[in-house]
Amino acid sequence: MKENQPTLLEGVQFLFAQPVSRLAGARERSRHGNRHEVRELVVSSDLNEWAQWPSLGQVGRLHSTRECRGEITQETSFIITSLTPEQASPRELLRLIRGHWGIENRIHWVRDVTFDEDRSQVRVGSGPQVMAALRNTAVGLLRLNGVRNIAAATRTCAWHAARAITLVTSPKAIMQ
Repeated sequence: MKENQPTLLEGVQFLFAQPVSRLAGARERSRHGNRHEVRELVVSSDLNEWAQWPSLGQVGRLHSTRECRGEITQETSFIITSLTPEQASPRELLRLIRGHWGIENRIHWVRDVTFDEDRSQVRVGSGPQVMAALRNTAVGLLRLNGVRNIAAATRTCAWHAARAITLVTSPKAIMQ
């Protein structure tokens, strides 16, 4: 939840600042190489009537603690969902949140790192949107071909123009 809904954010922050034992929660741990992460989600439907938010099912506080090579970082964020407690338990919501970030990371990380989008000089008119669409198309075509390493495939296409053309004209044929 971002700060574009200040009243709702204030209510959610107030709700989770209170020590209330009736809140439902879930916790999960993960390990990826040197990175250890603990995510704790606490949810409530107590604000549903107060917030007068259309289709509000639950609000939640997600607290993540990450340790990587001895450095510990913590982050707290707040969520809203139309899913009621009957439709999604805290454990299920954790799974859905992880899935959402997986999708975000699969495209945005590639665009930020592999394509170095933040340093693009295209800033006028519809140019930025067109370039974003082209980058998304390139990533989509590569993934359609089963490519897992977008950076390596991009270098291959840069060195072998015929492969890049084949990628566009005959998807599923380039990287096999």
